[in-house]
Amino acid sequence: MSSKSFRYVTGGGAAVVVVGALIFAFRPQPVAVDMADIKEERIRITVADEGKAEVREVYLISAPLAGRLLRVRGEVGDPVVAGQSELARIEPSAPIFLDVRTETEARAAVEAAKSSHAMATAEWDRANAEWIFTTGEVQRSRSLFASGTIAKQKLDEAERSYRVAAADLLTAQARLDQRMHELEMAEARLVSPLDSNPGEITCDCLVLRAPVDGEILQIIEENEKTIAAGTGIIEVGNPRDLQIVVDLLSEDAVLVKPGLHAVVDGWGGKPLRAVVRRVEPYGYTKVSALGIDEQRVDVLLDLVDTPDMWARLGHGYRVDVSIVLQDIQALAVPVGAVFRVGGEWVTYVDKEGRARQRVVKLGSQNADKAQVIDGLEVNDRVVLFPSDQITDGTRIVPR
Repeated sequence: MSSKSFRYVTGGGAAVVVVGALIFAFRPQPVAVDMADIKEERIRITVADEGKAEVREVYLISAPLAGRLLRVRGEVGDPVVAGQSELARIEPSAPIFLDVRTETEARAAVEAAKSSHAMATAEWDRANAEWIFTTGEVQRSRSLFASGTIAKQKLDEAERSYRVAAADLLTAQARLDQRMHELEMAEARLVSPLDSNPGEITCDCLVLRAPVDGEILQIIEENEKTIAAGTGIIEVGNPRDLQIVVDLLSEDAVLVKPGLHAVVDGWGGKPLRAVVRRVEPYGYTKVSALGIDEQRVDVLLDLVDTPDMWARLGHGYRVDVSIVLQDIQALAVPVGAVFRVGGEWVTYVDKEGRARQRVVKLGSQNADKAQVIDGLEVNDRVVLFPSDQITDGTRIVPR
Protein backbone atom coordinates (compact mmCIF):
# COMPACT_ATOMS: atom_id res chain seq x y z
CA MET A 1 0.00 0.00 0.00
CA SER A 2 1.34 3.38 -0.94
CA SER A 3 1.90 6.04 1.64
CA LYS A 4 -0.84 8.13 0.10
CA SER A 5 -3.41 5.35 0.40
CA PHE A 6 -2.35 4.76 3.99
CA ARG A 7 -2.94 8.40 4.83
CA TYR A 8 -6.50 8.18 3.40
CA VAL A 9 -7.31 5.08 5.43
CA THR A 10 -5.91 6.57 8.61
CA GLY A 11 -7.80 9.84 8.09
CA GLY A 12 -11.09 8.04 7.39
CA GLY A 13 -10.76 5.91 10.52
CA ALA A 14 -10.12 8.94 12.67
CA ALA A 15 -13.19 10.66 11.24
CA VAL A 16 -15.37 7.67 12.08
CA VAL A 17 -14.07 7.64 15.64
CA VAL A 18 -14.73 11.36 16.05
CA VAL A 19 -18.26 11.10 14.64
CA GLY A 20 -18.99 8.13 16.88
CA ALA A 21 -17.71 10.00 19.91
CA LEU A 22 -19.88 13.02 19.08
CA ILE A 23 -22.97 10.86 18.63
CA PHE A 24 -22.36 9.15 21.96
CA ALA A 25 -21.68 12.45 23.73
CA PHE A 26 -24.80 14.24 22.48
CA ARG A 27 -27.35 11.44 22.47
CA PRO A 28 -30.19 11.85 25.12
CA GLN A 29 -29.23 10.49 28.53
CA PRO A 30 -31.72 8.39 30.55
CA VAL A 31 -33.66 10.38 33.16
CA ALA A 32 -33.22 9.19 36.74
CA VAL A 33 -36.63 8.64 38.34
CA ASP A 34 -38.23 7.16 41.45
CA MET A 35 -40.29 4.06 40.78
CA ALA A 36 -42.80 1.91 42.62
CA ASP A 37 -44.01 -1.64 42.05
CA ILE A 38 -47.71 -2.31 41.60
CA LYS A 39 -49.04 -4.85 44.09
CA GLU A 40 -52.07 -5.68 46.16
CA GLU A 41 -52.25 -3.59 49.31
CA ARG A 42 -54.66 -2.59 52.04
CA ILE A 43 -56.44 0.64 51.15
CA ARG A 44 -58.21 2.44 53.98
CA ILE A 45 -60.51 5.32 53.03
CA THR A 46 -61.09 7.68 55.94
CA VAL A 47 -62.61 11.01 56.88
CA ALA A 48 -60.38 12.79 59.37
CA ASP A 49 -60.64 15.97 61.42
CA GLU A 50 -59.98 17.38 64.86
CA GLY A 51 -62.41 16.62 67.67
CA LYS A 52 -62.63 16.66 71.43
CA ALA A 53 -63.49 14.35 74.29
CA GLU A 54 -66.59 15.22 76.30
CA VAL A 55 -68.45 13.79 79.27
CA ARG A 56 -71.63 12.34 77.82
CA GLU A 57 -73.98 13.87 80.40
CA VAL A 58 -72.86 17.23 81.84
CA TYR A 59 -75.05 18.76 84.56
CA LEU A 60 -75.01 22.53 84.97
CA ILE A 61 -75.92 23.51 88.53
CA SER A 62 -77.70 26.89 88.38
CA ALA A 63 -79.18 29.22 90.98
CA PRO A 64 -82.95 28.56 91.23
CA LEU A 65 -83.50 32.03 92.71
CA ALA A 66 -81.68 35.31 93.16
CA GLY A 67 -79.52 35.67 96.25
CA ARG A 68 -76.00 35.87 97.59
CA LEU A 69 -73.78 32.95 96.62
CA LEU A 70 -71.33 31.96 99.34
CA ARG A 71 -67.81 31.02 98.26
CA VAL A 72 -67.67 27.57 96.67
CA ARG A 73 -65.47 25.28 98.74
CA GLY A 74 -64.98 22.47 96.24
CA GLU A 75 -62.22 22.17 93.65
CA VAL A 76 -62.25 20.94 90.06
CA GLY A 77 -61.79 17.17 90.09
CA ASP A 78 -63.32 16.62 93.53
CA PRO A 79 -65.57 13.52 93.63
CA VAL A 80 -69.27 14.07 94.36
CA VAL A 81 -72.06 11.74 95.46
CA ALA A 82 -75.61 12.17 94.20
CA GLY A 83 -77.89 13.79 96.77
CA GLN A 84 -75.15 14.08 99.40
CA SER A 85 -72.25 16.25 98.27
CA GLU A 86 -72.86 19.95 98.91
CA LEU A 87 -71.86 22.06 95.92
CA ALA A 88 -72.97 25.59 96.85
CA ARG A 89 -75.01 27.65 99.30
CA ILE A 90 -77.21 30.64 98.50
CA GLU A 91 -78.44 33.04 101.18
CA PRO A 92 -80.85 35.96 100.87
CA SER A 93 -79.43 39.07 99.25
CA ALA A 94 -78.34 41.99 101.43
CA PRO A 95 -80.62 45.07 101.36
CA ILE A 96 -79.77 47.76 98.84
CA PHE A 97 -78.73 51.35 99.54
CA LEU A 98 -81.54 53.92 99.44
CA ASP A 99 -81.31 57.19 97.56
CA VAL A 100 -82.30 60.41 99.36
CA ARG A 101 -85.81 60.48 97.97
CA THR A 102 -86.57 56.83 98.78
CA GLU A 103 -85.08 57.15 102.26
CA THR A 104 -87.17 60.26 103.00
CA GLU A 105 -90.31 58.44 101.88
CA ALA A 106 -89.39 55.42 104.03
CA ARG A 107 -88.83 57.58 107.13
CA ALA A 108 -92.15 59.33 106.58
CA ALA A 109 -93.82 55.94 106.32
CA VAL A 110 -92.25 54.95 109.65
CA GLU A 111 -93.63 58.05 111.33
CA ALA A 112 -97.08 57.41 109.86
CA ALA A 113 -96.92 53.82 111.10
CA LYS A 114 -95.97 55.03 114.58
CA SER A 115 -98.97 57.36 114.62
CA SER A 116 -101.27 54.55 113.52
CA HIS A 117 -99.78 52.32 116.20
CA ALA A 118 -100.37 54.97 118.87
CA MET A 119 -103.98 55.37 117.72
CA ALA A 120 -104.49 51.61 117.84
CA THR A 121 -102.98 51.52 121.34
CA ALA A 122 -105.44 54.17 122.52
CA GLU A 123 -108.35 52.25 121.01
CA TRP A 124 -107.16 49.10 122.76
CA ASP A 125 -106.96 50.95 126.09
CA ARG A 126 -110.53 52.18 125.66
CA ALA A 127 -111.80 48.75 124.68
CA ASN A 128 -109.93 47.14 127.57
CA ALA A 129 -111.40 49.62 130.06
CA GLU A 130 -114.88 48.97 128.71
CA TRP A 131 -114.32 45.22 128.95
CA ILE A 132 -113.13 45.49 132.57
CA PHE A 133 -116.21 47.59 133.44
CA THR A 134 -118.69 45.23 131.75
CA THR A 135 -117.01 42.26 133.39
CA GLY A 136 -117.72 43.75 136.82
CA GLU A 137 -121.24 44.69 135.81
CA VAL A 138 -122.14 41.22 134.59
CA GLN A 139 -120.77 39.66 137.77
CA ARG A 140 -122.90 41.98 139.93
CA SER A 141 -125.96 41.39 137.76
CA ARG A 142 -125.54 37.64 138.13
CA SER A 143 -125.40 37.99 141.95
CA LEU A 144 -128.43 40.29 142.07
CA PHE A 145 -130.42 38.02 139.75
CA ALA A 146 -129.57 35.05 141.92
CA SER A 147 -130.95 36.90 144.99
CA GLY A 148 -134.04 37.97 143.05
CA THR A 149 -133.21 41.67 143.21
CA ILE A 150 -133.23 42.31 139.39
CA ALA A 151 -135.24 40.92 136.58
CA LYS A 152 -133.98 38.52 133.92
CA GLN A 153 -134.02 41.34 131.33
CA LYS A 154 -131.45 43.34 133.28
CA LEU A 155 -129.16 40.31 133.46
CA ASP A 156 -129.49 39.75 129.72
CA GLU A 157 -128.59 43.38 129.02
CA ALA A 158 -125.47 43.06 131.21
CA GLU A 159 -124.48 39.82 129.46
CA ARG A 160 -124.89 41.46 126.03
CA SER A 161 -122.81 44.47 127.05
CA TYR A 162 -120.08 42.13 128.30
CA ARG A 163 -119.96 40.17 125.05
CA VAL A 164 -119.88 43.36 122.95
CA ALA A 165 -117.04 44.72 125.08
CA ALA A 166 -115.11 41.47 124.73
CA ALA A 167 -115.54 41.55 120.94
CA ASP A 168 -114.44 45.19 120.83
CA LEU A 169 -111.35 44.27 122.84
CA LEU A 170 -110.46 41.48 120.41
CA THR A 171 -110.96 43.87 117.49
CA ALA A 172 -108.77 46.48 119.16
CA GLN A 173 -106.09 43.86 119.86
CA ALA A 174 -106.07 42.70 116.21
CA ARG A 175 -105.89 46.30 115.02
CA LEU A 176 -103.02 46.96 117.42
CA ASP A 177 -101.14 43.90 116.12
CA GLN A 178 -101.74 45.03 112.54
CA ARG A 179 -100.38 48.52 113.23
CA MET A 180 -97.37 47.04 115.00
CA HIS A 181 -96.53 44.85 111.98
CA GLU A 182 -96.99 47.80 109.65
CA LEU A 183 -94.51 49.72 111.78
CA GLU A 184 -92.02 46.84 111.56
CA MET A 185 -92.46 46.74 107.76
CA ALA A 186 -91.85 50.48 107.51
CA GLU A 187 -88.75 50.25 109.69
CA ALA A 188 -87.48 47.27 107.62
CA ARG A 189 -87.42 49.47 104.52
CA LEU A 190 -84.81 51.61 106.26
CA VAL A 191 -82.43 48.69 106.87
CA SER A 192 -79.05 49.47 105.24
CA PRO A 193 -76.48 47.02 103.88
CA LEU A 194 -74.24 48.34 106.64
CA ASP A 195 -76.70 46.98 109.22
CA SER A 196 -76.25 43.37 107.98
CA ASN A 197 -73.22 41.08 107.80
CA PRO A 198 -73.40 38.84 104.69
CA GLY A 199 -72.30 35.31 105.40
CA GLU A 200 -73.40 35.48 109.05
CA ILE A 201 -77.14 35.81 108.52
CA THR A 202 -79.02 33.24 110.58
CA CYS A 203 -81.38 31.66 108.07
CA ASP A 204 -82.25 28.46 106.29
CA CYS A 205 -79.90 28.96 103.32
CA LEU A 206 -80.55 27.15 100.06
CA VAL A 207 -78.13 24.23 99.68
CA LEU A 208 -77.38 22.91 96.18
CA ARG A 209 -76.31 19.25 96.08
CA ALA A 210 -74.87 17.00 93.37
CA PRO A 211 -77.54 15.43 91.11
CA VAL A 212 -75.30 12.50 90.04
CA ASP A 213 -72.18 10.62 91.08
CA GLY A 214 -69.04 11.91 89.39
CA GLU A 215 -66.64 14.83 89.66
CA ILE A 216 -66.67 18.60 89.54
CA LEU A 217 -65.76 19.42 85.93
CA GLN A 218 -65.82 23.21 86.07
CA ILE A 219 -66.50 25.93 88.64
CA ILE A 220 -68.11 28.84 86.83
CA GLU A 221 -68.80 31.08 89.84
CA GLU A 222 -66.31 30.45 92.65
CA ASN A 223 -66.27 33.68 94.66
CA GLU A 224 -68.95 35.04 96.96
CA LYS A 225 -71.24 37.36 95.04
CA THR A 226 -74.84 38.33 94.38
CA ILE A 227 -76.28 36.30 91.52
CA ALA A 228 -79.51 36.32 89.54
CA ALA A 229 -81.85 33.38 89.17
CA GLY A 230 -80.62 30.98 86.48
CA THR A 231 -76.92 31.85 86.85
CA GLY A 232 -74.70 28.81 86.21
CA ILE A 233 -72.46 27.92 89.17
CA ILE A 234 -70.87 24.47 88.73
CA GLU A 235 -70.69 21.73 86.10
CA VAL A 236 -70.56 18.11 87.25
CA GLY A 237 -70.43 14.82 85.39
CA ASN A 238 -68.89 11.36 85.27
CA PRO A 239 -65.43 11.54 83.61
CA ARG A 240 -65.49 7.75 83.06
CA ASP A 241 -68.43 8.18 80.70
CA LEU A 242 -66.68 9.95 77.81
CA GLN A 243 -67.72 10.38 74.21
CA ILE A 244 -65.83 11.83 71.24
CA VAL A 245 -67.32 14.74 69.29
CA VAL A 246 -65.89 15.71 65.90
CA ASP A 247 -67.29 18.41 63.64
CA LEU A 248 -67.02 17.34 59.99
CA LEU A 249 -67.68 19.29 56.84
CA SER A 250 -71.23 18.59 55.74
CA GLU A 251 -70.05 16.97 52.49
CA ASP A 252 -67.96 14.52 54.56
CA ALA A 253 -70.66 13.96 57.17
CA VAL A 254 -73.08 12.57 54.58
CA LEU A 255 -70.62 9.69 54.01
CA VAL A 256 -70.63 8.73 57.68
CA LYS A 257 -73.24 6.46 59.25
CA PRO A 258 -73.67 4.89 62.70
CA GLY A 259 -71.63 1.75 63.26
CA LEU A 260 -68.52 2.80 61.32
CA HIS A 261 -65.22 2.23 63.09
CA ALA A 262 -62.80 5.04 63.85
CA VAL A 263 -59.34 5.66 65.28
CA VAL A 264 -58.80 8.32 67.96
CA ASP A 265 -55.23 9.61 68.11
CA GLY A 266 -53.25 12.74 68.86
CA TRP A 267 -54.32 12.97 72.51
CA GLY A 268 -50.96 12.05 74.01
CA GLY A 269 -51.49 8.31 74.40
CA LYS A 270 -51.85 5.23 72.23
CA PRO A 271 -54.44 5.25 69.42
CA LEU A 272 -57.91 4.32 70.65
CA ARG A 273 -60.73 2.50 68.91
CA ALA A 274 -64.16 4.09 68.60
CA VAL A 275 -67.50 3.52 66.89
CA VAL A 276 -69.81 6.14 65.39
CA ARG A 277 -72.97 6.37 67.51
CA ARG A 278 -74.81 9.29 65.94
CA VAL A 279 -74.58 11.84 63.15
CA GLU A 280 -76.44 14.97 64.20
CA PRO A 281 -79.34 15.82 61.85
CA TYR A 282 -78.51 19.52 61.73
CA GLY A 283 -75.52 21.59 60.66
CA TYR A 284 -74.14 24.95 61.65
CA THR A 285 -71.80 27.57 60.24
CA LYS A 286 -68.24 27.72 61.52
CA VAL A 287 -65.56 30.17 60.39
CA SER A 288 -62.28 28.48 59.52
CA ALA A 289 -58.80 29.78 60.35
CA LEU A 290 -58.71 31.29 56.86
CA GLY A 291 -61.93 33.20 57.48
CA ILE A 292 -64.07 30.94 55.28
CA ASP A 293 -67.62 30.04 56.32
CA GLU A 294 -67.99 26.26 56.54
CA GLN A 295 -71.05 24.14 57.19
CA ARG A 296 -70.19 21.67 59.92
CA VAL A 297 -72.02 18.67 61.39
CA ASP A 298 -71.26 17.07 64.77
CA VAL A 299 -70.57 13.33 64.78
CA LEU A 300 -70.67 11.47 68.13
CA LEU A 301 -68.49 8.42 68.78
CA ASP A 302 -68.23 5.93 71.64
CA LEU A 303 -64.85 4.62 72.81
CA VAL A 304 -64.47 0.86 72.46
CA ASP A 305 -61.31 0.33 74.49
CA THR A 306 -61.49 -0.20 78.25
CA PRO A 307 -61.42 2.93 80.46
CA ASP A 308 -57.97 2.10 81.83
CA MET A 309 -56.54 2.70 78.33
CA TRP A 310 -57.86 6.28 78.24
CA ALA A 311 -57.78 7.07 81.96
CA ARG A 312 -55.71 10.23 81.30
CA LEU A 313 -58.16 11.51 78.69
CA GLY A 314 -60.40 14.20 80.16
CA HIS A 315 -63.38 16.42 79.44
CA GLY A 316 -62.58 18.93 76.68
CA TYR A 317 -59.29 17.31 75.57
CA ARG A 318 -58.36 17.69 71.89
CA VAL A 319 -58.10 14.53 69.74
CA ASP A 320 -57.60 13.58 66.09
CA VAL A 321 -60.37 11.39 64.69
CA SER A 322 -60.19 9.21 61.56
CA ILE A 323 -63.48 7.55 60.60
CA VAL A 324 -62.99 4.51 58.34
CA LEU A 325 -65.38 4.63 55.37
CA GLN A 326 -63.78 1.70 53.48
CA ASP A 327 -61.10 -0.85 54.31
CA ILE A 328 -60.30 -3.02 51.27
CA GLN A 329 -57.51 -5.23 49.88
CA ALA A 330 -56.93 -4.36 46.23
CA LEU A 331 -54.39 -3.59 43.50
CA ALA A 332 -52.99 -0.18 44.47
CA VAL A 333 -51.01 2.56 42.79
CA PRO A 334 -49.37 5.47 44.63
CA VAL A 335 -51.31 8.71 44.02
CA GLY A 336 -47.99 10.37 43.17
CA ALA A 337 -47.74 8.19 40.06
CA VAL A 338 -51.05 9.20 38.41
CA PHE A 339 -52.17 12.48 36.88
CA ARG A 340 -54.95 13.82 34.70
CA VAL A 341 -54.75 14.08 30.90
CA GLY A 342 -57.88 15.04 29.00
CA GLY A 343 -60.17 13.96 31.80
CA GLU A 344 -58.51 10.54 32.21
CA TRP A 345 -56.10 9.19 34.78
CA VAL A 346 -52.73 8.23 33.25
CA THR A 347 -49.38 7.00 34.53
CA TYR A 348 -45.93 6.21 33.16
CA VAL A 349 -44.98 2.52 33.17
CA ASP A 350 -41.37 1.30 32.85
CA LYS A 351 -41.11 -0.85 29.70
CA GLU A 352 -37.55 -2.01 28.90
CA GLY A 353 -36.02 1.19 30.19
CA ARG A 354 -38.48 3.55 28.55
CA ALA A 355 -41.45 5.42 30.05
CA ARG A 356 -44.72 4.40 28.39
CA GLN A 357 -47.84 6.43 29.06
CA ARG A 358 -50.82 4.30 30.01
CA VAL A 359 -54.45 5.14 30.78
CA VAL A 360 -55.71 3.67 34.06
CA LYS A 361 -59.10 3.43 35.71
CA LEU A 362 -59.15 4.15 39.43
CA GLY A 363 -61.60 3.34 42.20
CA SER A 364 -61.43 4.35 45.84
CA GLN A 365 -58.45 6.38 46.92
CA ASN A 366 -56.97 8.10 49.95
CA ALA A 367 -54.11 10.53 50.40
CA ASP A 368 -51.47 7.87 49.65
CA LYS A 369 -52.90 5.14 47.42
CA ALA A 370 -55.61 4.57 44.83
CA GLN A 371 -57.42 1.38 43.88
CA VAL A 372 -56.60 0.18 40.34
CA ILE A 373 -59.62 -1.16 38.49
CA ASP A 374 -58.03 -1.41 35.03
CA GLY A 375 -54.81 -0.49 33.21
CA LEU A 376 -52.13 -1.95 35.49
CA GLU A 377 -51.09 -5.41 36.61
CA VAL A 378 -49.14 -6.86 39.50
CA ASN A 379 -45.36 -6.17 39.28
CA ASP A 380 -45.75 -3.28 36.83
CA ARG A 381 -43.33 -0.48 37.69
CA VAL A 382 -44.63 3.10 37.58
CA VAL A 383 -42.81 6.42 37.72
CA LEU A 384 -43.40 8.46 40.85
CA PHE A 385 -43.93 12.20 40.51
CA PRO A 386 -42.89 12.42 36.82
CA SER A 387 -41.32 15.75 35.84
CA ASP A 388 -41.77 17.62 32.56
CA GLN A 389 -38.67 15.78 31.28
CA ILE A 390 -40.69 12.59 31.05
CA THR A 391 -42.76 11.95 27.93
CA ASP A 392 -43.94 8.81 26.20
CA GLY A 393 -40.80 6.89 25.16
CA THR A 394 -38.31 8.76 27.34
CA ARG A 395 -35.42 6.60 28.50
CA ILE A 396 -35.45 6.23 32.26
CA VAL A 397 -33.29 4.63 34.95
CA PRO A 398 -34.11 4.01 38.60
CA ARG A 399 -32.72 6.65 40.89
